[in-house]
Amino acid sequence: MDGDVAVGVKRGSDELNMYSSSPNSMTANGSDSKKQRLDESPPSRVLHIRKLPNEVSETEVIALGLPFGKVTNILMLKGKNQAFLELGTEEAAITMVNYYTAVTPQVRNTPVFIQYSNHKELKTDSALNQRAQAVLQAVSAVQDGNSPSSDPGVLDLAPPPSPVLRIIIDNMFYPVTLDVLQQIFSKFGTVMKIITFTKNNQFQALLQFSDPVNAQQAKLSLDGQNIYNSCCTLRIDFSKLVNLNVKYNNDKSRDYTRPDLPTGDGESANKDHSLLGTPSGALASYSSGGGYSSSLSLSQGGGAISPLSAAAAAAAAAGRVALSGSGVSGVLLASNLNEEMVTPQSLFTLFGVYGDVQRVKILYNKKDSALIQLSDGNQAQLAMSHLNGQKVFGKVMRVTLSKHQTVALPREGLDDQLLTKDFSGSPLHRFKKPGSKNFQNIFPPSATLHLSNIRDGVGEDDLRLLFSNSGGTVKAFKFFQDRKMSLIQMSSVEEAIQALMDLHNYDMGGNHHLKVSFSKSTI
Repeated sequence: MDGDVAVGVKRGSDELNMYSSSPNSMTANGSDSKKQRLDESPPSRVLHIRKLPNEVSETEVIALGLPFGKVTNILMLKGKNQAFLELGTEEAAITMVNYYTAVTPQVRNTPVFIQYSNHKELKTDSALNQRAQAVLQAVSAVQDGNSPSSDPGVLDLAPPPSPVLRIIIDNMFYPVTLDVLQQIFSKFGTVMKIITFTKNNQFQALLQFSDPVNAQQAKLSLDGQNIYNSCCTLRIDFSKLVNLNVKYNNDKSRDYTRPDLPTGDGESANKDHSLLGTPSGALASYSSGGGYSSSLSLSQGGGAISPLSAAAAAAAAAGRVALSGSGVSGVLLASNLNEEMVTPQSLFTLFGVYGDVQRVKILYNKKDSALIQLSDGNQAQLAMSHLNGQKVFGKVMRVTLSKHQTVALPREGLDDQLLTKDFSGSPLHRFKKPGSKNFQNIFPPSATLHLSNIRDGVGEDDLRLLFSNSGGTVKAFKFFQDRKMSLIQMSSVEEAIQALMDLHNYDMGGNHHLKVSFSKSTI
């Protein structure tokens, strides 16, 4: 635990400055009257959060920032329903504000407002507000993989009763797998064992941490949150069990401390232990994974792999933000496009990273704008949260929800400029297959791309040349062990976006079409 992390209540006249928000600060919510343009506001790693509900806890405020990076300080102004949150880096704060500009942040189903503070760091009196300090210290410790400090000056939280959590998934519209749970919960410590089963027609799991404190922090942060946008809600309690007995390592149960366990009896692997089966389609085979498999390898030795990579959770905060995906149009309006360069196909490929694009229409009288129809409102929200503000073909693209419910196709013979295209039957949809591993590999645009389905005999020089020819500079390259997958790092996110649009589904010959997606890794 870093000694410079202090939490508490700020005193004196400085406190008044803290919550009289800067007129230049950027509000991460469209309906707030103080919203300024993003490029006019000075970013800061300190964020000012307003309109919090009464009795909100420190943990709930910290949870808003956790998906974006380390939270280093918190100042609660409970009488004013406000808080200040300090993140470890300015970059993390910018990512957080950008995300919540597109998606309304909510705490206890109440919209809150997040903006940059005019303070560059929080100076707080750590002798006060000990509970806030204890919560932050516990969070920081599990983020760092340590046990929370036993400093006698820190208020201890109630001792957790068990390292085993019982997890129930409500509103399970998308499959949730054992691997998804491992990836989410390993944010909070080493996951040792998981058993999944169905009881009372609900998908449930028992998950054992190495330390009860990790279980407690996971429960504090994740209970009531969604795994995917607007669905798959986690209900978490402590189990009466203190140790799980896992007999098989397969898609229904796993002991990460015992990679030598048998897989069991194929499809009926659960005959000999207390599993009651799983929801139809929830545990489909992922070997094909829609043509590319995860860049994450599951650690069998108990080491936690990078968390929150399950679908929208990888959308930076999906597990922590209630999104109103249901009832929302699946149609997006993209504007400020480069009309000389943009095509329906390029938009299909880019937006297709976050959902199955059905139709694209570039507007006849306003060719720097386009309507993009995805399969549903959840996919539209996800695409908007990741792509709004990204630089595409040299211009900053704006993405908003459209008032249209569908994109109409032109009458035959009227679209002589080929501005509208129907992709509803495309074989390139990444999320058509229920339970596809692609749901777990949704990441924000990044300079590093994940390549898969690489043909035998294609080497690093071939791929470097291919990606250089898309107009970018290749900074780094790394093959995975089987040489069917690799990471390639461009010099900017914009170059990576360009390369993905140009080269996803590139024909490498021999019926091998290159699969390109954004990666959360760096080389």
